[in-house]
Amino acid sequence: MIIEMRVYRCVPGRLPDLLARFRDHTLKIWEKHGIRQAGFFTTLIGESNQELTYFLAWESLADKEKKWAAFMSDPVWIETRAKTEANGQIVANITSQLLVPTDFSAVK
Repeated sequence: MIIEMRVYRCVPGRLPDLLARFRDHTLKIWEKHGIRQAGFFTTLIGESNQELTYFLAWESLADKEKKWAAFMSDPVWIETRAKTEANGQIVANITSQLLVPTDFSAVK
């Protein structure tokens, strides 16, 4: 298993819009493509309280590439993204890391 950690730093004031987009739209589209989320978190204390961090679980790099490509080209996602950004950009920066569990990790 591979865990992907993605951190979205929002344009100031747009975190509620990003949370709504995930809650109301993105998760449904992911489900259609078999993308499994492993948790969503906002920052309580840290560098910025305008961040959303989430984790995705992938079977392999090939699994990630196939499913993510299908999601990114999904017409419903493309339309949803455009509609939710009609008032301007929501995300200023995205970082992503692919992680593999250690042999002593509780998550395998």
